[in-house]
Amino acid sequence: MLSSLRALPALTRLRAVRFSSHDAPKYNEPTGFLFGEKPPPPGQRRIKQPWESLWYYGMYGTMAIGATFNSFGYTSVQTWALKEAKQRMEARGEKYKYEPSHSSAS
Repeated sequence: MLSSLRALPALTRLRAVRFSSHDAPKYNEPTGFLFGEKPPPPGQRRIKQPWESLWYYGMYGTMAIGATFNSFGYTSVQTWALKEAKQRMEARGEKYKYEPSHSSAS
C-alpha cells in the first residue's frame, strides 16, 4: 500500500507530461508575398474574402461617425452635462460659479 502511494505523484506527473505533449508548432516558410497570398495572373482581379467588405465598412464607418461627433463637439458626456446644468441653474436664478465667502476666520 505504501509503495503504491509513493508511486502516485510520479504517475500523475508522467500522465500530465504525456497528455500535454503534442506535435511541434508548424512553421510557414516565408514566400515574399503580402500575407502569403500569391497575386492573381495578369488581367484577373483578386477574389475578396467574405469578411473583408464588412471590415472595411465597419472600420471606415466608425471613423466617419467619430469624426462627425468630434467636429460637433460631442467629445464627452461631461461637456454636455455641464452645459445642461448651467442652463438649468440660470433658469432657477442660481449662480453656477463658486465664489468663496469672505469670512473673518482666516
